[in-house]
Amino acid sequence: MPLVAAVVRVVEEESGRLDNGRRHSDCVISEYRRGRERERDSNSRWNPTTAWRVRVVVGDEDDMGRGYTRRHHHPLSPRMLQQELFLLLSHNCTTMRELAQIHAQIFLNGFSHKKFLLAKLVSFCATSPPGDILYAYHAFRQVDNPSTLLWNQMIRGFSGSGSPKRSFALLNEMQGQERKASKPDSFTFCFLLNACRSPSSVRCAQQIHSKVLRNGLVSDAHVKANLLNAYCEGRDLASARLMFDEMPERCTIDWNIMVRGYLKCGNPDAARSLFDEMPGRSIISWTTMISGCAQSGRCKEALILFHQMQRSWGVEIDQVVLVSVLSACAELGALDLGRWVHTYADRMGFMRNVSLGNALVHMYSKCGLIDMAYWVFRNITGRTVVSWTAMINGFAMNGRSEEALNTFHCMQAAGMKPDGVTFIAVLGACAHAGSVRRGWDLFKSMTCAYGIEPQALHYGCMVDLLGRAGHLDEAQKLMESMPFGPNDVVWGALLAGCRTHEDVQRAELAAARLVEMEPENAASCLVLLANTFAAAQRWDDLVRLRNLMDMRGRRKPPGCSWIEVDDSSYGDTTEGTMIDEV
Repeated sequence: MPLVAAVVRVVEEESGRLDNGRRHSDCVISEYRRGRERERDSNSRWNPTTAWRVRVVVGDEDDMGRGYTRRHHHPLSPRMLQQELFLLLSHNCTTMRELAQIHAQIFLNGFSHKKFLLAKLVSFCATSPPGDILYAYHAFRQVDNPSTLLWNQMIRGFSGSGSPKRSFALLNEMQGQERKASKPDSFTFCFLLNACRSPSSVRCAQQIHSKVLRNGLVSDAHVKANLLNAYCEGRDLASARLMFDEMPERCTIDWNIMVRGYLKCGNPDAARSLFDEMPGRSIISWTTMISGCAQSGRCKEALILFHQMQRSWGVEIDQVVLVSVLSACAELGALDLGRWVHTYADRMGFMRNVSLGNALVHMYSKCGLIDMAYWVFRNITGRTVVSWTAMINGFAMNGRSEEALNTFHCMQAAGMKPDGVTFIAVLGACAHAGSVRRGWDLFKSMTCAYGIEPQALHYGCMVDLLGRAGHLDEAQKLMESMPFGPNDVVWGALLAGCRTHEDVQRAELAAARLVEMEPENAASCLVLLANTFAAAQRWDDLVRLRNLMDMRGRRKPPGCSWIEVDDSSYGDTTEGTMIDEV
């Protein structure tokens, strides 16, 4: 299809009116006029700046009846017209319809060979949210000898699309040109590496690395950083560390990428060691390390790092690090520090951040101040599904199941669609309330009303609900009907129900399955089985199981509780061991 036909086709398809007899410019102007009238009639937003610029380029409709255009009355030089079109593409083009109008003018005024205009047009189609990558590709194919800039914009568009492999095909085509009119540069490889963000794409990252070496771009700082990031995202830490160690000069970005890579691959010790070696740390460095510690369960270390960060010169606390600190406070029960974060965020104007509000709701809920959590929740502007879920879960964990269920109904009334995590929270509330019927209704509505397929955690919540209510036969039937095999969460819920209702036979079955699945955590389920024997007064079985646990060295890890004394948190284990202060 010729390019001008493709341009006009976009305009015609959006308007729903086909008229092949009109000239292309008339088609664009008429479509513009109809669009403005429709927007004016519907009282929708109208951008006067865009309207004026389009009229300057394509003409004022008041003059169309006389066969004149504004451009005829006030002639623009080709250079000025190109500038007008470029400004339209840069600042005023917001939809594909507007882009089609501008594209038609580029073609009709003979500017199709102006590659800076086409690069801007392709960039909009390929990278902006309302863009169309296929439209960009069609426009790109009409250009003879595309410049490197044009190739880069197409590669960039495909690397961030659902077809990232096409960006590699474009690179091969670019390098296979007969006349070699354009060559890949550092931006080309940076855009390509954006498509390498999974373990399956490590091979592609290695191939790009070899091409970077052949093109002499290995010393480019941006290319090095993107290569390092691609290896870390692909979980190839050996290659990433080798490349990092061979760098003659390392900037803070390189250090941050390696620290984040170790944390993402579950090696916080290596991440902390590298963090301690950093010659200079930015706010991103501190945030990455604190967030990684909080997410990997090293909450005490996260708070220690936060206190060190506060004493660091030239580092300002931002909203992202406060969210991670609140998460650690929630796990440790560090209420005083959590309150300080709340006061600081309010003073700095951070409370408009929804993620920070959600973290405060979670922190206050975990610390038992559910009314304060609800006050924060009510003051969150623009609540998301995460906000509602945090509040529902907070009510449930504090024994206020009815309020949790009422909050869920308010969420539905507000038009907010719950997700899988929301249903875990609300099913947990039903389990605490012992509401079997409502639990079944909610569980069934997941698929029927919201199209959410229940996962293992949802089945675990239902088995827990049924087990608490004493419906162990129904719980076992539900487990047998699961589309996949029950995991340790489901079997653990059944074992807990058996312990409550002294069902020894099922308890033995559940414990045996748990020992098979998680032999490293066998002690916990065997202790629960021993308690079941004791509740059923089966003393011989209890003695036999205890002796077996002693022979095999099975010992349940001690529990731990945290208290705050004079702004410091202390942990106390069930064995009487005091943990160092935070």
